[in-house]
Amino acid sequence: MSITEDIVELAAIETLQELGWGYLHGSVIAPDGSAPERRSFGDVVLTGRLEAAIARINPDAPEAARAEAMRRVLTGELPSLIEENRRIHKLLTEGVDVEYRADSGKTAATKIWLIDLERADANDWLAVNQFVVVQNRANRRPDLVLLVNGLPLAVLELKNAAAQNATIADAYNQLQTYLHQIPSLFSTNAVLVTSDGMEARIGSITANAERFMPWRTVDGEDFAHRGTPELETLLRGVFTRANLLTLIRDFIVFGDKGEGPFKIIAGYHQFHGAQKAVRQAVEASRPDGDRKIGVIWHTQGSGKSLLMAFFAGLAVKSQSLENPTLVVLTDRNDLDDQLYGTFGLCRDLIRQNPEQAASRADLKRLLDKAAGGVVFTTVQKFSPEKGEESFPLLSDRRNIIVIVDEAHRSQYGFESKLNRETGLRRYGYAHYIRQAMPNASFIGFTGTPIEAADINTPAIFGEYIDIYDISRAVEDGATVPIYYESRLARIELLDAEKPRIDAEVEALLEDEIEASAERAKQKWSTVEALVGSDKRLALVAADLVRHFEDRVAALAGKAMVVCMSRRICVALYDEIIKLRPDWHSPDDAAGSIKIVMTGAASDPPDWQQHIGGKTRRDLLAKRVRDPVDPLKLVIVRDMWLTGFDAPSLHTLYIDKPMRGHGLMQAIARVNRVFRDKPAGLIVDYIGIAQNLKSALAQYSRPDQDKTGIDEAEAVAVLLEKVEIVRDMFFGFDYRPALNGTPGERLAMMAGAIE
Repeated sequence: MSITEDIVELAAIETLQELGWGYLHGSVIAPDGSAPERRSFGDVVLTGRLEAAIARINPDAPEAARAEAMRRVLTGELPSLIEENRRIHKLLTEGVDVEYRADSGKTAATKIWLIDLERADANDWLAVNQFVVVQNRANRRPDLVLLVNGLPLAVLELKNAAAQNATIADAYNQLQTYLHQIPSLFSTNAVLVTSDGMEARIGSITANAERFMPWRTVDGEDFAHRGTPELETLLRGVFTRANLLTLIRDFIVFGDKGEGPFKIIAGYHQFHGAQKAVRQAVEASRPDGDRKIGVIWHTQGSGKSLLMAFFAGLAVKSQSLENPTLVVLTDRNDLDDQLYGTFGLCRDLIRQNPEQAASRADLKRLLDKAAGGVVFTTVQKFSPEKGEESFPLLSDRRNIIVIVDEAHRSQYGFESKLNRETGLRRYGYAHYIRQAMPNASFIGFTGTPIEAADINTPAIFGEYIDIYDISRAVEDGATVPIYYESRLARIELLDAEKPRIDAEVEALLEDEIEASAERAKQKWSTVEALVGSDKRLALVAADLVRHFEDRVAALAGKAMVVCMSRRICVALYDEIIKLRPDWHSPDDAAGSIKIVMTGAASDPPDWQQHIGGKTRRDLLAKRVRDPVDPLKLVIVRDMWLTGFDAPSLHTLYIDKPMRGHGLMQAIARVNRVFRDKPAGLIVDYIGIAQNLKSALAQYSRPDQDKTGIDEAEAVAVLLEKVEIVRDMFFGFDYRPALNGTPGERLAMMAGAIE
């Protein structure tokens, strides 16, 4: 028996019925059906079911209030589909606040719930196939519509896996047609699903094709690899009734970053990771708990910031956590701003506006409350002031959860050092944070694994709660693999100097903790002068321009260059615009190349055009993120190497000594999914290969196979495949396909097919 679209549809219905969903064919409930539940084909809400559910869930509400809630749902109020979808989502998750005239004649207010988010059995669950909708003279028939209390919350478009021209891409395109032609079906929509029976993807009404993602687990413990029947896993993982209610209530976010509103649905790793973390938080914060919630390692580019916000939303709602105050810690102001922005998008989930602490005193003020609040601050605010041996108490409450971003970094440690000049002992920030909030519980989030030799991170935060590594992210299409290419520009040195400079470069690497800042500065200056020599930078600039132009000719996208000092950033910029003067513009809103760095009025005059505050950085970030903006090359020293997300970045040129977590975070700038981008590329001008290998040693073998892949190996595989194709065409002259006339090419194609 051949596989047909009907088989896929019926298999999905069978699974849904096992999960407790009812089922009716669309023709049965149609206006002309045997048991009609729709007055016309334009009606997409089953009003009889909705009315009955509202009465059942809100038994004490007067009929007038229930009728007003119905009216609010059924009457569109906003012209934009996404804004209307957001409005109704809020009604679903927060209830409908209505006013009505009481028997006394006075106006009264109450809240009406459309769905019981706590008790799945209190709701009406119905799957309908072949659900015909007629709107704006378009007649469409989605394969499967899932309704809860008569509201269409999910649309599934299914294709035949055995048909060559019926793919999940076709299913996605069909959903886009529905969104355009029958938008009324999607006003109440929570999720969209595409599948061919084998592959299956889930997305939102604003998600582009690459953001329709697989759902590879049912309960967060199992994992269905690619090649296994994905539709079955997705249906059981998402549409188990309790899971769908949780997804709608706690894991959907709306936002607008200036380019139009969008809707994000959590991935399976975020959905289960956040719930695991909250369960651990409840245990750790008990009176007899150890206050170590644990560490979540979700690789860079997989939505770690959103995961933190989802966790925060769950923590705020958890009765066991007693309305906690959440303190979100980062180690850089720009990261603080980025994460603050993400939490701002999720204010509906966290039920409050997050606040940023401007100073130690401001932090104390924000913590001086009995409960609640989401406070952002940097670890540097926990440094004792001059003459202080310890850090003062800010709050001794137990219902404080400290959320630390990039928790593995060395400054979060407990180690102490003696300052021989002052006689004072200085500790890692973890020590002072504990002094400030002695009864707080700690959770760490990291995009890179904890090193085997790292004893600080487990001592502060506890063990791993959840892991979503590189290989899984690449398999899911959440990130792309990263290739490595060496284009080492030699530093001009006498042979006798090379060992000494190599040792000094090694000592400069980012994770090294120097006892003497002055000594580190001297070493840096020595190497910086060599790396930044005029002759060397001219060579680097010429090679980089040639390489980048070849790269964008083959694959549209943008690039970032990492230099070891601000001076070198400016000097390399000058060398590049000597070669390509048309790339330069004094206007921040124009030009193809820019430097992103901080500075001061005391810096050299020729640096000033590259220096600006947050407003300039925000403008340049917006330009880099816009795929069609002419800004295509940015030069940085430290800015944007962590937390910055620009999917069209596909190449990272490294000309700065780096290693460990810092290196892994930097190269992740090019692992974001973007259109047909197959991979990111790291181009090495300074010799990071061994350090990349050492950093990857902390990762699993599958992760190593997806990161820092030698481009030469990829070329070798390509040539091998070319030979196989040539062998297939042995004795057949295919050269006209390469350089023949259009007629010759067509004739060759016919022969090649034979």
